[in-house]
Amino acid sequence: MKNIKPYPTEDELPPIKTLNEVDFSAIYSYADYMRFEFEERLEIIKGYIFEMSPAPSRMHQKISGRIYVPIYNALNGHQCEVYSAPFDVRLAKKTQDDREVFTVVQPDIVVVCDPTKLDKRGCIGAPDIVVEILSPGNNKKELINKYEVYEEAGVKEYWIVSPSDKSFFRYILDDKGKFQPTKLLTEGEEVTTTIIPGLKLILEEVFQD
Repeated sequence: MKNIKPYPTEDELPPIKTLNEVDFSAIYSYADYMRFEFEERLEIIKGYIFEMSPAPSRMHQKISGRIYVPIYNALNGHQCEVYSAPFDVRLAKKTQDDREVFTVVQPDIVVVCDPTKLDKRGCIGAPDIVVEILSPGNNKKELINKYEVYEEAGVKEYWIVSPSDKSFFRYILDDKGKFQPTKLLTEGEEVTTTIIPGLKLILEEVFQD
């Protein structure tokens, strides 16, 4: 009977020092992700590597701040916490073992209400709210690939913000575990959510340049 070599530990696997060493056709886990030592930011969705957009634009950062700050203020005294990118969210399926986690994303903003999901490396499990601010070139990834993994993981609300057309779209998870779309909102309208009582995002202020 042949001896089967156990899967190497993170310390035994060699680091990946440049983006050129990444095989974009291969399947990667969070254990592999932890070996990346280059500056470029990547995400893993269902085992496949996706390059993130270059540094966010000025407007992207302004919109992110105008969403993050009201959420932060509204959560004062609440158990829920809000985080902004870069912040790793590991969406585990069967086990939380790093070698078995095949989706690691960095949403622009996340709200996590279950403290047991938080550890020193970020969030392990579905946040309550995920906010993605679209950038040129990554719209398909946000709208298709991430939609699927967020729904499967049980994210309660998935917010998609488009700076280019100044629109705000929200999916809400129903009692069957499926996302239901809400009305497309834009300037002149407000955003509220039952997850954060007291929060009111005024979109005219969010998108103001």
